[in-house]
Amino acid sequence: MECEICGKPVPEHNPIRAKIEGSVMVVCKECSKLGKIQKAPPKPRYLKQDKSKRPKTTRNRSYTRNDEPSEELIEDFEFKVRKARESKNWSREELGKRINERVSVITRIETGKMTPDVKLTKKLEKALDIKLLEKVNNVDLNQFISSSSGERTLGNIMKIKRK
Repeated sequence: MECEICGKPVPEHNPIRAKIEGSVMVVCKECSKLGKIQKAPPKPRYLKQDKSKRPKTTRNRSYTRNDEPSEELIEDFEFKVRKARESKNWSREELGKRINERVSVITRIETGKMTPDVKLTKKLEKALDIKLLEKVNNVDLNQFISSSSGERTLGNIMKIKRK
């Protein structure tokens, strides 16, 4: 078993689970310092019962590459929305009426306190005649493999931010 961040070996009989940035991962002792160590998950109760009494499980939907978003909101969307609205000499109230949204939503978008969903982004693009969504290039993750076993880990792809 390998650390999901750096790829170092982790003892299989006593793996360390740590919650890092909201995700629980199996990590080595060094990488466990980046998050909060979690207790081992409890054993399922149905293992001691006979198979007929097991709870029915639903099938998990398998996700394909096509399920990944192909468009992404640009970084400085809030400035672009405000600039486009001001260039048309519209108030926030007027823009809100044109796209059928509340003024508070427009204000939160322009201040960066809210990220609009795809539907709202497309309404803003159409009303303001701007481009807020950009195409996302699919990254070949195999180019990042550098661990000793040749497996892909998060540490191969991301830069770790130290606290």
